[in-house]
Amino acid sequence: MEYVSPEGLRLDGRRPMEMRQIRAEIGVVAKADGSALFEMGNTKVIAAVYGPREVQNRSQQLNDSALVRCEYTMANFSTGDRMRKPKGDRRSTEISLVIRQTMEACIMTHLMPRSQIDIFVQVLQADGGTRSACINAASLALADAGIPMRDLVTSCSAGYLNSTPLLDLNYIEDSAGGADVTLGIMPKLDKVTLLQMDAKLSVETFENVMQLAIEGCKAVATYIREVLLENTKQLESRRGI
Repeated sequence: MEYVSPEGLRLDGRRPMEMRQIRAEIGVVAKADGSALFEMGNTKVIAAVYGPREVQNRSQQLNDSALVRCEYTMANFSTGDRMRKPKGDRRSTEISLVIRQTMEACIMTHLMPRSQIDIFVQVLQADGGTRSACINAASLALADAGIPMRDLVTSCSAGYLNSTPLLDLNYIEDSAGGADVTLGIMPKLDKVTLLQMDAKLSVETFENVMQLAIEGCKAVATYIREVLLENTKQLESRRGI
């Protein structure tokens, strides 16, 4: 199957280095301390953050830092297939761990000892790039909750199909069997917090794909900062500042 046409267009009409449209909204869950909805094309994710609060299970309490917990789920209607996935299946457990470790790298947990921060992420609609969308949603929700962070974490994927590096893969491209790199970075600190790759690539090709993913992460970071700034302006205008 041809994923890039001779004219240089992908199946959904994008150029190889073009991201899907991104959209975000914060404060979408009223009872959460922080929450966000994040969309990357047709992939839609909601994240809610609770905490810092008292540790529910005292045996898990950390005396020098906050305990970060994460739960990832997919809504039963999020994909085309109607097969119900059991809660806590292997993939969900793995992605929960990936999101937790990625967010732990940016949260200043040492400022909140003997407390707990819960991050809940649910995929409402899946069309490729769900890990990246989850990390972006969680990052926004943490900022909305006022959790102290070293930097925002933003994420984007890139792949290699038909000998062409592609940015921000959708489900069809993701399922094509080519190489797929999911990257998470702290853009201001210039640090990588997540790097996952399926399949093998030559060093030169990997560097090109990686650079493409970095550009995607930076574009997401710019957008997220705009959303947070706009939200701050709205709060100030409501308070009459």
